[in-house]
Formats: sequence, structure tokens, C-alpha cells
Amino acid sequence: MSAMQKQVLTILGATGSIGVSTLDVVARHPEQFEVFALSGHAQVERLAEQCRRFTPRFAVLGAAAEAAQLRALLGPQSVTEVLHGAAALDQVAAAPEVTTVMAAIVGAAGLSSSLAAARAGKRVLLANKEALVMAGEVFIDTVRAAGATLLPIDSEHNAIFQSLPRGFDYGLRHCGVRRIVLTASGGPFRQTPPEALAAMTPQQACAHPNWVMGRKISVDSASMMNKGLEVIEASWLFGLDASRIDVLIHPESVIHSMVDYDDGSMLAQLGNPDMRTPIAHALAYPARIDSGVASLDLTRIGKLSFEAPDLQRFPCLRLAYEALRAGGSAATVLNAANEIAVEAFLAERLRFDQIAQLVERVLANHRVEHLSELEAVIETDARARLEARQIAHSLES
Repeated sequence: MSAMQKQVLTILGATGSIGVSTLDVVARHPEQFEVFALSGHAQVERLAEQCRRFTPRFAVLGAAAEAAQLRALLGPQSVTEVLHGAAALDQVAAAPEVTTVMAAIVGAAGLSSSLAAARAGKRVLLANKEALVMAGEVFIDTVRAAGATLLPIDSEHNAIFQSLPRGFDYGLRHCGVRRIVLTASGGPFRQTPPEALAAMTPQQACAHPNWVMGRKISVDSASMMNKGLEVIEASWLFGLDASRIDVLIHPESVIHSMVDYDDGSMLAQLGNPDMRTPIAHALAYPARIDSGVASLDLTRIGKLSFEAPDLQRFPCLRLAYEALRAGGSAATVLNAANEIAVEAFLAERLRFDQIAQLVERVLANHRVEHLSELEAVIETDARARLEARQIAHSLES
């Protein structure tokens, strides 16, 4: 896409942290970006504010009641048409006017609309890692068949993307890459003794030391399941198996990830921990634009430290690697069970340490299958969620 061509954007998940950061970058470059559609599951007032500022053609909410509230807030003179439901998300993701889709709906709920954007050949800025974790083969096959452009938004995958030669085409076999290294902050429980994790509260789990994120992804960061999901996502994005994807804890969150080449070179992308950097990179790619993020001052940081992850403290990371090695439906089941476990933990029905226990039990009961169709992915996801809820109930008792 030409750097001078104005991009027409649909932002799925506009009211979440990624969506808010995306709109911040967009507002800095009104000559380059036009907002076509915004979605927010239930944050009506925030979405109303965004609609007033960016005047999208469409706004999408999860249910009819919230849509009615938004219409009332915007008033009869608004240029924004308010829609609701999953079909409306797919509609605004695939609309012919749209050139670029920010796919930032958290969890399995974002899969259908992300696929709709890919199927329509859009430039897809993927912040919904679950789309690749749940349905990696389906998603990548759709991107290739439709000629869509897939740009990663997760800071780690975006860092890898920036550190690779152009034109790698979702596979690194011919690029001289030995391995990739995903960095992780270690979250709020990096130094917590494993025996103390059972007593950790949702409030403590959501208190990330470096990043401002939603509650679900914050809990995933605290358990390091987030990093496990990123390992699986990286496998699909870059065509690598588990043996060539490492995780390294880096508490300062300055190096966002690294690529280790066959000749001994290691390339890394550095920056302040602010999601506007990878968002701006993907929005403007291959050009560069101002993101609003301050330049990195290494003299102030002083030192960078690293350590290997402790799999006793973070069993969710181990489970994610096991699911990746198992292949097929294992990652779909891992993601489904984790979403149910995190939901129960945030509702204070499970202890923090029981998140991994629940996921491990669901995986242990699962017979791995090959999933090449979206319908099979959805069916597997539904079965895993049902079993996870049953196990969660037994753990609550």
C-alpha cells in the first residue's frame, strides 16, 4: 500500500486498550487515516465518545440493548449507524470501503470477524492472538488464499517482524534464522514463591508492572499463559516449530523480542513499553510515522536483565508448549479451557493456581484431532468450554 494512500479503518475492539491506543495514533495523522467503523462489546459511553470524535459510518455493539443506548446517546442527527451482534462485526470487517482492519477483540469472540477481514483480502492488523491459537491453519490458509496482508500487533511478534528480512512469507526456512526469542516481563508474580500463588487475588494479578492491559490479558500475563499463547501464535506467523521458539524473562520490557541468525547475529527491537509503537508500525508499514511514544533513553534505564522462566511457578507456559507440540486441536482446547479458567478466577470462584490445574485436566482428557475447517474449530472450542466449566464447578466445590 502506498504511504500516501489514505487508509480506511475498521477498529474491532475500539473501546479496549489496543483500540484506544490505535485511535490515539490515528488522531495524530488525520490526513492518512479515516475511521469507517468502530466496535465495543458493552462500553456504550466510551464508544459514544469515540463516535463523536471520529464520526465513523458504523458503530457495533454486542447486543440490541446496548445498541439502543448508543443510538440515544448519539441522537438522531448522528452520521453513525449503530449495529449489533456478530454478523455486524463480520460486515464492517469485510466492507468493500475498508482497506485496513484492526482486529483487537479479546478471546475467541474475535475469531469470526478477524477471519471475515482476512477472507475479504484486507490488511489485517492482528491483536487477537486467539485467532491463530484456536484456528491457526484455517486463518493462515485464508490469508494466503485471499491475498490478505497480515501484520502482527502483539509487541513481541511485531518486534520479530521488524527484525526479519522483508518478504519472509510466513516461513523462515530460507532466511538464515536459527530461532526466535520472545521476551516476557514475568508479570506481577515473577518473584512470588510458587507456594504463595494460591493466595493471589484478581486485583494482584491485574497489577502488571509495565503494561496497561485489560483484565483477561493481565491475568494471562500473570500466569504466563499469555506468553504461551504467543509461542503458538509465533509458530503460525513465522512457520517455526516449538524447538525454535524460546522465551526469556526480561523485567524491564525494553527489548520486545529477538531473532537469532545462523551466522551468530542477533537482532532485537527495543522501545519503551507502549503499544502505540507496534500499532503505528503496522498502520504505516512499510513507512514510519510518529506514534506519540517517547524515544528510548538507555542511559536512564541503566541496565537490562534476563532470566529463564521458572516452569514450576508458571505451569501455563509449559502447557502451551505441550499443546503446540501435540498440534491439531490441542491449542484450541488450551485456549478454550484457559478462557473459562480466567473467567472463574476473576469472579473469585477459582484460586490463581487452579487456572493451570483446570487447563491441564481438560488437555489430559482431550484426544487431538486435525482441524482444517472453521466449523470443526468452533465445535471443539464449545466442547472444551463445556468440560472446563464442569471441572471449574468441581474445583469450586
